[in-house]
Amino acid sequence: MDIILLLKAFILGIVEGATEFLPISSTGHLIIVGDWLNFNDDKGKVFEIVIQLAAILAVCWEFRRKLIDTALHITTQNTAQRFALNLLLAFLPAAVLGLAFHSAIKQYLFSPITVAIALIVGGFAILWIEKLPLKVSTTHIDDMLPLQALKVGLAQSLALFPGVSRAGATILGGMLFGLDRKTATGFSFFLAIPIMFAATILDVYKSRDILSWDDASMFAVGFVTAFLSALVAIRFLLRFVATHDFKTFAWYRIIFGAVVLMYFWG
Repeated sequence: MDIILLLKAFILGIVEGATEFLPISSTGHLIIVGDWLNFNDDKGKVFEIVIQLAAILAVCWEFRRKLIDTALHITTQNTAQRFALNLLLAFLPAAVLGLAFHSAIKQYLFSPITVAIALIVGGFAILWIEKLPLKVSTTHIDDMLPLQALKVGLAQSLALFPGVSRAGATILGGMLFGLDRKTATGFSFFLAIPIMFAATILDVYKSRDILSWDDASMFAVGFVTAFLSALVAIRFLLRFVATHDFKTFAWYRIIFGAVVLMYFWG
């Protein structure tokens, strides 16, 4: 058993779970930390894909009541049907674009420099959006309109560029399109389920030849760590948005991105 490898898995599991649902880009952090740990080969990239599944399951667990209620009443309740439709509409743009440009994105955009630039640009975008006089028309996730869901889905597509942050794009996009901060955050969590499941299944299928039972302990450590840290991050963000804006995350992105640029260019 390689203790160093297990330690790397433990660190990356924490990074994935802690950053996946915050507007600071989990993919960006995994690329950068993976590079620092010298765990950015093909096996490392597959590992990062697999531990994303743990973060998805953390969302499913945290919001299991809403998901079960929707599944049980999908054929009888308008509320459940509208919620499912909204998720589908928000899921489609990124799914279509992701399938079309998946290989090109993996080949050309997954690097510490491009991620750092995206982190900085995204930080300034958050500061700009927070200064806008946003109008709120929807204060509950069940009251979202299909057009709002589609617009949030288009915003999510921006996160195909590593470093943008899927959570940041969907939450801030939702706020731009009339959702209050809490509703936008909640919908971002639910929208993570189909898009991340789809992305994980696609990536694992394409990388199936690299998977080996010899790496089971490494994957197990990363999986459990990512699941637990994601639960903490979800609960933290839900409490945070009740009384704070996202400027703190914006400045974190800008500073972290600048440090990464200096590190890799220096």
